[in-house]
Amino acid sequence: MGWFSDLKVIYHLVFKRVRGNTHAQRMDSFYGGQADDYDSFRKRLLQGRQELWEQIPTPTGGVWVDMGGGTGNNLEYFGPRIKQIEKVYVVDLATSLLEVCQKRADKNGWSNVEPVTYDATKFTPTEGLADVVTFSYSLTMIPDWFAAIENALRILKPGGLIGVVDFYVARKYPAEGHAKHGWFTRHYWPTHFASDNVFPSPDHLPFLERHFETVMLHESKGKIPYIPFSRMPYYQFIGRKAKTTVGDSPRD
Repeated sequence: MGWFSDLKVIYHLVFKRVRGNTHAQRMDSFYGGQADDYDSFRKRLLQGRQELWEQIPTPTGGVWVDMGGGTGNNLEYFGPRIKQIEKVYVVDLATSLLEVCQKRADKNGWSNVEPVTYDATKFTPTEGLADVVTFSYSLTMIPDWFAAIENALRILKPGGLIGVVDFYVARKYPAEGHAKHGWFTRHYWPTHFASDNVFPSPDHLPFLERHFETVMLHESKGKIPYIPFSRMPYYQFIGRKAKTTVGDSPRD
């Protein structure tokens, strides 16, 4: 069953043509046939998620928004902590993945979890502001990723936290203290992932650091299943919104 599930996912990753005129249509075209097998394969592909979740303090009685949260697999990393959170929104454009998320919430009795079909660049929680906003391997799949980060900044409470884990490549001349990648890494991986509409960027980290106070940053590399000797760069970032009253109220 494991091999069959992997082959099904690999087919969609490598061979299936992504169709659709809008980003939402392309997302469902890409994920629709692999939604039920999504979590098992990506548990090995998408590294650093659990470590990031464990380092973000639980906003007891607060609001957590997981942008591009898909199947809600990230919620498993909360463990018993999830009951301490008043509301968890899982925001995604892929309805096939959100259906899996709803089944997961129902199975676990997570009445405080709400899957929402919405654009990460525009979503606002019903409560108006959030305590935590996270992106787990979703920024690389959001065309206007910069607008998604700006929206996270808009809906976060002063002092609220943003957590991001994703693939990336370093700039040719990264800032002091940041990882440096060779020519092959910087050019091969963006080309490799582009066919799946995944775009590792050298600009994620500089943009995040410009908009948030850095609480934690870790840069590493992880193996890619079925590609021998492969090491794909990824980062974990936790940032804090400045405690200011200017521009804190979300716009309509």
